[in-house]
Amino acid sequence: MTVDIEAGGALATAALTAKAIDAHSEASGHDHPAQCANCSAALVGAYCHVCGQTAHVHRSIWHMLEEGLHGVLHFDSKSWRTLPLLIARPGLLTRRYIDGQRVRYVSPLALFLFMIFLMFFVVSSVMDSDSSGVRASPGEVADSRAELVAELERAKAAVSEATAAVAAAKDEDERADAAEELEEAQAEERTAAAVVTLFDKAAANAQKGEATAVTPDELRSLTGWNFASEKASSVVQHIKDNPELYLYKLKNTAYKFAFMLIPISLPFLWLMFFWRREVRTYDHMVFSMYSLSFMSLLFVIIALATTTPLTQRLVPFLVFVPPVHMFVHLRGTYGLSKFSALWRTFALLISAGTVFGLFMALVAVISYM
Repeated sequence: MTVDIEAGGALATAALTAKAIDAHSEASGHDHPAQCANCSAALVGAYCHVCGQTAHVHRSIWHMLEEGLHGVLHFDSKSWRTLPLLIARPGLLTRRYIDGQRVRYVSPLALFLFMIFLMFFVVSSVMDSDSSGVRASPGEVADSRAELVAELERAKAAVSEATAAVAAAKDEDERADAAEELEEAQAEERTAAAVVTLFDKAAANAQKGEATAVTPDELRSLTGWNFASEKASSVVQHIKDNPELYLYKLKNTAYKFAFMLIPISLPFLWLMFFWRREVRTYDHMVFSMYSLSFMSLLFVIIALATTTPLTQRLVPFLVFVPPVHMFVHLRGTYGLSKFSALWRTFALLISAGTVFGLFMALVAVISYM
Protein backbone atom coordinates (compact mmCIF):
# COMPACT_ATOMS: atom_id res chain seq x y z
CA MET A 1 0.00 0.00 0.00
CA THR A 2 1.40 3.37 -1.07
CA VAL A 3 1.24 5.89 1.75
CA ASP A 4 0.90 9.62 1.05
CA ILE A 5 3.85 11.14 2.93
CA GLU A 6 2.07 14.43 3.52
CA ALA A 7 -1.03 12.64 4.77
CA GLY A 8 1.15 10.59 7.08
CA GLY A 9 2.77 13.74 8.37
CA ALA A 10 -0.65 15.28 8.89
CA LEU A 11 -1.73 12.22 10.86
CA ALA A 12 1.32 12.47 13.08
CA THR A 13 0.67 16.19 13.51
CA ALA A 14 -2.93 15.44 14.42
CA ALA A 15 -1.85 12.96 17.06
CA LEU A 16 0.59 15.47 18.56
CA THR A 17 -2.01 18.25 18.36
CA ALA A 18 -4.58 16.04 20.01
CA LYS A 19 -2.11 15.42 22.80
CA ALA A 20 -2.09 19.17 23.38
CA ILE A 21 -5.74 19.42 24.34
CA ASP A 22 -7.05 17.62 27.42
CA ALA A 23 -4.65 17.78 30.32
CA HIS A 24 -4.39 21.57 30.40
CA SER A 25 -8.04 22.17 29.60
CA GLU A 26 -8.56 22.83 33.29
CA ALA A 27 -7.81 26.37 34.36
CA SER A 28 -7.30 27.67 37.85
CA GLY A 29 -8.27 31.05 39.26
CA HIS A 30 -12.05 30.56 39.21
CA ASP A 31 -14.66 30.23 41.90
CA HIS A 32 -15.65 26.61 42.19
CA PRO A 33 -18.51 24.61 43.74
CA ALA A 34 -18.32 22.63 46.95
CA GLN A 35 -18.46 19.24 45.18
CA CYS A 36 -16.59 17.78 42.24
CA ALA A 37 -18.79 17.59 39.11
CA ASN A 38 -17.15 14.31 38.09
CA CYS A 39 -17.13 12.19 41.26
CA SER A 40 -19.09 14.35 43.77
CA ALA A 41 -16.23 14.40 46.28
CA ALA A 42 -15.96 17.41 48.60
CA LEU A 43 -13.55 20.00 47.20
CA VAL A 44 -10.81 21.64 49.24
CA GLY A 45 -8.92 23.38 46.43
CA ALA A 46 -8.75 24.09 42.72
CA TYR A 47 -8.57 20.36 41.89
CA CYS A 48 -10.41 17.30 43.16
CA HIS A 49 -8.19 15.27 45.50
CA VAL A 50 -10.02 12.04 44.45
CA CYS A 51 -10.16 12.06 40.63
CA GLY A 52 -7.91 15.03 39.79
CA GLN A 53 -10.43 16.99 37.75
CA THR A 54 -10.37 20.77 37.99
CA ALA A 55 -12.94 22.27 40.30
CA HIS A 56 -13.98 24.89 37.76
CA VAL A 57 -16.04 23.28 34.98
CA HIS A 58 -16.29 25.70 32.09
CA ARG A 59 -19.16 25.85 29.61
CA SER A 60 -17.69 28.39 27.24
CA ILE A 61 -16.92 28.08 23.53
CA TRP A 62 -13.89 30.36 23.91
CA HIS A 63 -12.46 28.18 26.65
CA MET A 64 -12.91 25.10 24.46
CA LEU A 65 -10.88 26.81 21.72
CA GLU A 66 -8.26 27.62 24.34
CA GLU A 67 -7.97 23.89 25.05
CA GLY A 68 -6.34 23.43 21.66
CA LEU A 69 -3.33 25.46 22.78
CA HIS A 70 -2.33 23.71 25.97
CA GLY A 71 -1.60 20.47 27.68
CA VAL A 72 -1.01 16.88 26.71
CA LEU A 73 -3.67 14.31 25.78
CA HIS A 74 -2.76 10.64 26.33
CA PHE A 75 -4.63 8.28 23.99
CA ASP A 76 -4.40 5.38 26.40
CA SER A 77 -7.04 4.69 29.04
CA LYS A 78 -9.06 7.72 27.97
CA SER A 79 -9.46 6.46 24.42
CA TRP A 80 -10.60 3.01 25.56
CA ARG A 81 -13.28 4.63 27.69
CA THR A 82 -14.31 7.12 25.02
CA LEU A 83 -14.48 5.05 21.82
CA PRO A 84 -16.92 2.36 23.05
CA LEU A 85 -19.30 5.06 24.29
CA LEU A 86 -18.85 7.05 21.07
CA ILE A 87 -19.91 4.00 19.06
CA ALA A 88 -22.61 2.43 21.26
CA ARG A 89 -23.84 5.22 23.59
CA PRO A 90 -22.85 8.57 22.06
CA GLY A 91 -25.60 10.47 23.90
CA LEU A 92 -24.30 9.30 27.25
CA LEU A 93 -20.75 10.34 26.34
CA THR A 94 -21.85 13.79 25.16
CA ARG A 95 -24.13 14.34 28.12
CA ARG A 96 -21.43 13.37 30.61
CA TYR A 97 -18.93 15.73 29.01
CA ILE A 98 -21.41 18.63 28.97
CA ASP A 99 -22.33 17.98 32.60
CA GLY A 100 -18.70 18.10 33.68
CA GLN A 101 -17.59 14.45 33.83
CA ARG A 102 -14.52 15.01 31.66
CA VAL A 103 -11.40 13.63 33.26
CA ARG A 104 -12.09 10.07 32.06
CA TYR A 105 -12.79 10.89 28.41
CA VAL A 106 -11.01 12.29 25.37
CA SER A 107 -12.25 15.82 24.77
CA PRO A 108 -14.45 16.30 21.69
CA LEU A 109 -11.99 18.72 20.08
CA ALA A 110 -9.04 16.35 20.48
CA LEU A 111 -11.03 13.37 19.21
CA PHE A 112 -12.38 15.35 16.26
CA LEU A 113 -8.91 16.49 15.16
CA PHE A 114 -7.44 13.02 15.42
CA MET A 115 -10.34 11.25 13.66
CA ILE A 116 -10.49 13.75 10.81
CA PHE A 117 -6.81 13.36 10.01
CA LEU A 118 -6.99 9.59 10.50
CA MET A 119 -9.85 9.46 8.00
CA PHE A 120 -7.98 11.40 5.33
CA PHE A 121 -4.83 9.37 5.95
CA VAL A 122 -6.63 6.04 5.52
CA VAL A 123 -8.75 7.16 2.56
CA SER A 124 -5.69 8.61 0.85
CA SER A 125 -3.77 5.37 1.37
CA VAL A 126 -6.65 3.23 0.07
CA MET A 127 -7.08 5.47 -2.99
CA ASP A 128 -3.37 5.27 -3.76
CA SER A 129 -3.51 1.51 -3.41
CA ASP A 130 -6.52 1.26 -5.70
CA SER A 131 -4.93 3.48 -8.34
CA SER A 132 -1.97 1.10 -8.62
CA GLY A 133 -4.10 -2.04 -8.60
CA VAL A 134 -5.09 -4.45 -11.34
CA ARG A 135 -7.06 -3.02 -14.24
CA ALA A 136 -10.46 -4.32 -15.19
CA SER A 137 -10.49 -7.34 -17.49
CA PRO A 138 -11.80 -7.01 -21.06
CA GLY A 139 -14.88 -8.98 -20.04
CA GLU A 140 -15.65 -6.58 -17.18
CA VAL A 141 -15.18 -3.59 -19.49
CA ALA A 142 -17.52 -5.15 -22.07
CA ASP A 143 -20.17 -5.88 -19.41
CA SER A 144 -20.00 -2.33 -18.09
CA ARG A 145 -20.30 -0.88 -21.58
CA ALA A 146 -23.26 -3.16 -22.33
CA GLU A 147 -25.09 -1.78 -19.27
CA LEU A 148 -24.45 1.80 -20.40
CA VAL A 149 -25.61 1.03 -23.94
CA ALA A 150 -28.78 -0.60 -22.56
CA GLU A 151 -29.44 2.57 -20.57
CA LEU A 152 -28.98 4.62 -23.74
CA GLU A 153 -31.46 2.42 -25.57
CA ARG A 154 -33.99 2.87 -22.79
CA ALA A 155 -33.51 6.64 -23.03
CA LYS A 156 -34.07 6.51 -26.80
CA ALA A 157 -37.25 4.48 -26.29
CA ALA A 158 -38.47 7.08 -23.79
CA VAL A 159 -37.87 9.82 -26.37
CA SER A 160 -39.88 7.87 -28.95
CA GLU A 161 -42.78 7.43 -26.52
CA ALA A 162 -42.73 11.11 -25.56
CA THR A 163 -42.64 12.14 -29.25
CA ALA A 164 -45.68 9.98 -29.94
CA ALA A 165 -47.46 11.49 -26.92
CA VAL A 166 -46.89 15.01 -28.28
CA ALA A 167 -48.30 14.00 -31.66
CA ALA A 168 -51.35 12.38 -30.03
CA ALA A 169 -52.13 15.29 -27.70
CA LYS A 170 -55.75 16.47 -27.97
CA ASP A 171 -55.48 19.94 -26.45
CA GLU A 172 -52.92 22.60 -25.57
CA ASP A 173 -52.52 21.59 -21.92
CA GLU A 174 -51.95 17.95 -22.78
CA ARG A 175 -49.53 18.97 -25.55
CA ALA A 176 -47.59 21.21 -23.14
CA ASP A 177 -47.24 18.41 -20.57
CA ALA A 178 -46.16 15.95 -23.27
CA ALA A 179 -43.65 18.47 -24.63
CA GLU A 180 -42.15 18.90 -21.17
CA GLU A 181 -41.77 15.12 -20.80
CA LEU A 182 -40.19 14.99 -24.26
CA GLU A 183 -37.65 17.65 -23.28
CA GLU A 184 -36.71 15.70 -20.14
CA ALA A 185 -36.41 12.45 -22.12
CA GLN A 186 -34.17 14.13 -24.70
CA ALA A 187 -31.95 15.51 -21.93
CA GLU A 188 -31.60 12.00 -20.45
CA GLU A 189 -30.77 10.63 -23.89
CA ARG A 190 -28.02 13.22 -24.39
CA THR A 191 -26.59 12.42 -20.96
CA ALA A 192 -26.65 8.67 -21.62
CA ALA A 193 -24.96 9.15 -25.00
CA ALA A 194 -22.28 11.37 -23.43
CA VAL A 195 -21.61 8.73 -20.75
CA VAL A 196 -21.12 6.02 -23.39
CA THR A 197 -18.78 8.30 -25.34
CA LEU A 198 -16.75 9.11 -22.23
CA PHE A 199 -16.61 5.43 -21.28
CA ASP A 200 -15.18 4.52 -24.68
CA LYS A 201 -12.70 7.38 -24.42
CA ALA A 202 -11.59 6.34 -20.92
CA ALA A 203 -11.27 2.67 -21.95
CA ALA A 204 -9.10 3.60 -24.93
CA ASN A 205 -6.90 5.88 -22.83
CA ALA A 206 -6.59 3.19 -20.11
CA GLN A 207 -5.13 0.79 -22.66
CA LYS A 208 -2.53 3.44 -23.51
CA GLY A 209 -1.86 4.16 -19.83
CA GLU A 210 -3.11 7.73 -20.21
CA ALA A 211 -5.46 9.77 -18.03
CA THR A 212 -8.82 10.92 -19.38
CA ALA A 213 -9.61 14.62 -19.40
CA VAL A 214 -13.18 15.85 -19.75
CA THR A 215 -13.74 18.72 -22.19
CA PRO A 216 -16.19 21.60 -21.56
CA ASP A 217 -18.49 20.22 -24.28
CA GLU A 218 -18.54 16.82 -22.57
CA LEU A 219 -19.30 18.44 -19.23
CA ARG A 220 -22.12 20.38 -20.82
CA SER A 221 -23.55 17.17 -22.31
CA LEU A 222 -23.34 15.40 -18.93
CA THR A 223 -24.69 18.16 -16.71
CA GLY A 224 -26.58 20.54 -18.95
CA TRP A 225 -24.59 23.44 -17.46
CA ASN A 226 -23.28 26.21 -19.66
CA PHE A 227 -19.51 26.45 -19.43
CA ALA A 228 -19.26 29.15 -22.07
CA SER A 229 -18.20 31.93 -19.69
CA GLU A 230 -14.52 32.78 -19.65
CA LYS A 231 -14.14 32.11 -15.93
CA ALA A 232 -15.89 28.74 -16.05
CA SER A 233 -13.89 27.73 -19.12
CA SER A 234 -10.64 28.64 -17.38
CA VAL A 235 -11.60 26.47 -14.39
CA VAL A 236 -12.41 23.53 -16.63
CA GLN A 237 -9.17 24.07 -18.57
CA HIS A 238 -7.19 24.21 -15.32
CA ILE A 239 -8.67 20.89 -14.18
CA LYS A 240 -8.26 19.33 -17.62
CA ASP A 241 -4.60 20.32 -17.91
CA ASN A 242 -3.63 18.64 -14.66
CA PRO A 243 -6.50 16.67 -13.06
CA GLU A 244 -4.19 14.76 -10.70
CA LEU A 245 -2.78 18.02 -9.29
CA TYR A 246 -6.27 19.42 -8.78
CA LEU A 247 -7.45 16.26 -7.00
CA TYR A 248 -4.33 16.36 -4.82
CA LYS A 249 -5.02 19.99 -3.89
CA LEU A 250 -8.69 19.17 -3.30
CA LYS A 251 -7.79 16.36 -0.89
CA ASN A 252 -5.26 18.44 1.03
CA THR A 253 -7.58 21.43 1.26
CA ALA A 254 -10.39 19.21 2.53
CA TYR A 255 -8.52 17.94 5.58
CA LYS A 256 -6.84 21.28 6.29
CA PHE A 257 -10.22 23.02 6.43
CA ALA A 258 -12.20 20.15 7.97
CA PHE A 259 -12.67 22.23 11.14
CA MET A 260 -15.06 24.43 9.11
CA LEU A 261 -17.61 21.63 9.35
CA ILE A 262 -18.25 22.66 12.97
CA PRO A 263 -19.26 26.33 12.50
CA ILE A 264 -21.22 25.44 9.36
CA SER A 265 -23.24 22.79 11.21
CA LEU A 266 -23.96 24.80 14.40
CA PRO A 267 -26.75 27.01 12.95
CA PHE A 268 -28.68 23.94 11.81
CA LEU A 269 -28.45 22.37 15.27
CA TRP A 270 -29.48 25.65 16.89
CA LEU A 271 -32.63 25.81 14.75
CA MET A 272 -33.74 22.43 16.10
CA PHE A 273 -33.60 23.60 19.73
CA PHE A 274 -33.85 27.41 19.68
CA TRP A 275 -36.96 27.38 21.92
CA ARG A 276 -35.24 25.31 24.62
CA ARG A 277 -33.46 27.89 26.75
CA GLU A 278 -31.55 25.30 28.79
CA VAL A 279 -29.74 24.07 25.66
CA ARG A 280 -26.70 26.20 24.90
CA THR A 281 -24.51 26.62 21.82
CA TYR A 282 -21.70 24.93 23.73
CA ASP A 283 -23.84 21.78 23.97
CA HIS A 284 -24.35 21.80 20.21
CA MET A 285 -20.61 22.17 19.66
CA VAL A 286 -19.82 19.15 21.83
CA PHE A 287 -22.54 17.14 20.08
CA SER A 288 -21.25 18.22 16.65
CA MET A 289 -17.63 17.30 17.33
CA TYR A 290 -18.43 13.88 18.81
CA SER A 291 -20.85 13.17 15.95
CA LEU A 292 -18.30 14.19 13.30
CA SER A 293 -15.69 12.06 15.08
CA PHE A 294 -17.93 9.02 14.79
CA MET A 295 -18.70 9.69 11.12
CA SER A 296 -14.98 10.00 10.41
CA LEU A 297 -14.38 6.68 12.16
CA LEU A 298 -17.18 5.15 10.06
CA PHE A 299 -15.53 6.41 6.86
CA VAL A 300 -12.29 4.79 7.98
CA ILE A 301 -14.10 1.48 8.46
CA ILE A 302 -15.80 1.78 5.05
CA ALA A 303 -12.51 2.63 3.32
CA LEU A 304 -10.79 -0.36 4.89
CA ALA A 305 -13.77 -2.60 4.08
CA THR A 306 -13.43 -1.84 0.37
CA THR A 307 -9.94 -3.31 0.25
CA THR A 308 -11.00 -6.99 0.30
CA PRO A 309 -13.79 -8.84 -1.56
CA LEU A 310 -15.07 -10.40 1.68
CA THR A 311 -15.52 -7.14 3.58
CA GLN A 312 -16.87 -5.30 0.54
CA ARG A 313 -20.17 -7.09 1.11
CA LEU A 314 -20.57 -5.20 4.39
CA VAL A 315 -20.30 -1.72 2.83
CA PRO A 316 -23.96 -1.44 1.63
CA PHE A 317 -25.17 -2.22 5.15
CA LEU A 318 -22.96 0.48 6.69
CA VAL A 319 -24.97 3.26 4.98
CA PHE A 320 -27.76 2.62 7.51
CA VAL A 321 -25.45 3.31 10.45
CA PRO A 322 -25.43 7.17 10.36
CA PRO A 323 -29.20 7.72 10.84
CA VAL A 324 -29.35 5.14 13.63
CA HIS A 325 -26.34 6.72 15.36
CA MET A 326 -27.82 10.21 14.95
CA PHE A 327 -31.11 9.06 16.49
CA VAL A 328 -29.40 7.49 19.51
CA HIS A 329 -27.03 10.44 19.86
CA LEU A 330 -29.78 13.07 19.76
CA ARG A 331 -32.03 11.22 22.16
CA GLY A 332 -29.29 10.60 24.73
CA THR A 333 -27.75 14.07 24.56
CA TYR A 334 -30.87 16.21 24.72
CA GLY A 335 -33.23 13.88 26.61
CA LEU A 336 -35.73 13.63 23.73
CA SER A 337 -38.72 11.38 23.25
CA LYS A 338 -38.66 8.88 20.39
CA PHE A 339 -40.80 11.10 18.17
CA SER A 340 -38.77 14.24 18.90
CA ALA A 341 -35.53 12.41 18.22
CA LEU A 342 -36.96 10.87 15.04
CA TRP A 343 -37.99 14.11 13.32
CA ARG A 344 -34.76 15.78 14.37
CA THR A 345 -32.84 12.83 12.88
CA PHE A 346 -34.47 13.41 9.50
CA ALA A 347 -33.81 17.14 9.80
CA LEU A 348 -30.20 16.45 10.79
CA LEU A 349 -29.70 14.13 7.81
CA ILE A 350 -30.93 16.85 5.46
CA SER A 351 -28.82 19.52 7.14
CA ALA A 352 -25.79 17.20 7.09
CA GLY A 353 -26.13 16.92 3.32
CA THR A 354 -26.39 20.71 3.08
CA VAL A 355 -23.37 21.21 5.33
CA PHE A 356 -21.31 18.72 3.31
CA GLY A 357 -22.31 20.43 0.06
CA LEU A 358 -21.34 23.85 1.39
CA PHE A 359 -18.06 22.47 2.71
CA MET A 360 -17.16 20.80 -0.60
CA ALA A 361 -18.04 24.00 -2.50
CA LEU A 362 -15.74 25.93 -0.17
CA VAL A 363 -12.99 23.34 -0.62
CA ALA A 364 -13.35 23.41 -4.42
CA VAL A 365 -13.05 27.19 -4.52
CA ILE A 366 -10.04 27.27 -2.19
CA SER A 367 -8.35 24.45 -4.13
CA TYR A 368 -8.61 26.40 -7.37
CA MET A 369 -7.26 29.65 -5.88
